[in-house]
Amino acid sequence: MASTPKKKSLISHGTAAQNRKAHYDFKINETLEAGMVLLGGEVKSLRAGRAAIAEAWAGERDGEMWLYNCYIPEWQANSLMAKFEPRRPRKLLMSHKQIATWAGAVTRQGATIVPLEILFNEQGRAKVKLGLAEGKQAHDKRAHVAERDWARDKARVMRDKGRDHG
Repeated sequence: MASTPKKKSLISHGTAAQNRKAHYDFKINETLEAGMVLLGGEVKSLRAGRAAIAEAWAGERDGEMWLYNCYIPEWQANSLMAKFEPRRPRKLLMSHKQIATWAGAVTRQGATIVPLEILFNEQGRAKVKLGLAEGKQAHDKRAHVAERDWARDKARVMRDKGRDHG
């Protein structure tokens, strides 16, 4: 008797894509959750967990905030859906006050707006968590790695200390 392959479950809420290198490459000063304008096929691809935001960034254009270079592949299951460009700029839904504040920080302080993750909230709406970030220098990255290694070693010593060695 042949067993049917189990279908991969779709994401109804929670993280759909994550930028793991953002905290290593940047010092995140402030975070914000913004909505995104998406097509139906893009939402389905996000629910399947197929997006990549490692090289993505956000910027202001004509008084609106846009997400650039975010890769969301076409949804393959239905060929009747309208095709779209996988790396097209996507409009972010933010208030004018938030846009002005973040765009001002980019121009004045030389900050960067980095997407940290794409997630689905409790209502099932796709959101992008943005971080207002400053780039780290090489010595800052080395200090971060050393701090992380020390925390891991310290946890290992404390764990082993509690064990009975007799």
